[in-house]
Amino acid sequence: MDSSNRIPASSAAPVPSQERLLALIDAMADQPVLMLADLVADRFITGIPKRISREAPVLILSYQEETLIPGGGANAIANVHALGGRPLPVGVVGDDANGERLVALLRERGIATDGILVCPGYLTPTKTRILGGGAHSIKQQIVRYDIEAPLDLDATQRQALEDRLGAFGGQARVAVLSDYGYGAVAPALLPTARRALTDGGTVLCDSRYRLSAFRGLDGATPNEEEAEALAGTTFGDDTGAVEARGNALAERLACGFLLITRGSRGMALFDRAAGGAVTHLPVHGTDQVADVTGAGDTVIGTVALAVAAGATPLEAALLANYAGGVVVMKMGTATLTRDELRAAVRSDPHPREAIQWGG
Repeated sequence: MDSSNRIPASSAAPVPSQERLLALIDAMADQPVLMLADLVADRFITGIPKRISREAPVLILSYQEETLIPGGGANAIANVHALGGRPLPVGVVGDDANGERLVALLRERGIATDGILVCPGYLTPTKTRILGGGAHSIKQQIVRYDIEAPLDLDATQRQALEDRLGAFGGQARVAVLSDYGYGAVAPALLPTARRALTDGGTVLCDSRYRLSAFRGLDGATPNEEEAEALAGTTFGDDTGAVEARGNALAERLACGFLLITRGSRGMALFDRAAGGAVTHLPVHGTDQVADVTGAGDTVIGTVALAVAAGATPLEAALLANYAGGVVVMKMGTATLTRDELRAAVRSDPHPREAIQWGG
């Protein structure tokens, strides 16, 4: 594995300069990231309002188009690829049309699909969103329906999934576990993922429902709602309470660092490896967002690539904050490029000035 583009972790200053962040973005190029993910297909059906139905008080749309894009953990994979990284995905799809299309989409982007297991009879998780609006206006989501089925892997299939994870051994320094609760990302696979990494490795996790089952991670990126569910209390606006509860949660999870995304409040980083340091990052850009769909996938994908490039947790959090600010201004399940991330960093020449340090 070529690691020549990885740059040393910054130690000269507690907050990196704009130049340091831009150098890290350059160093993201072709960084491999092992990704064990719940693969989801996001389907969008758009139409133009026609009239109210005579049969029921519902809107009738005139069909316009349909698209299918990577969602869930597959969106995290797509974000790593869009930022110039080299995702190494491991996951499960069904032998259905949506599973076939999802794998084909990844292949078309040049993403390796050897690690994806096709499970006969399994329905690939699919989130279908119906959107309506004028011909030349932004389409608004009207309703969503989900196709979900339990993933019941037998012993042979579970071993096949573990073998696919192990087959990427020695190819990456960073692994991402993107757990949407569909069953592919089992906590029992955490040791296998760690063994597959080089240089001691860094394992990161974004888990919708059971982050506590992945105790001993190097880093995790829950949103505030997920963190509150784990902590059993709200975080609120009181800075002291946020810091106390976040540090207690990081300690309980035995997590190297915990990056909590807080919506319009920005992010809060709890870094146990730095003696429990707490950093509050204000939201980048405007808090008037267009669509938060998949923003968490952008955050963990950016953090993973930044760490692979040599970033500290704070540097990775800063870059993820910029990336999240860009992607929430896009409609639907979105990604961003390195050029867009560079532009976001350049638009904020003094990153030190906005950061608040915990007490």
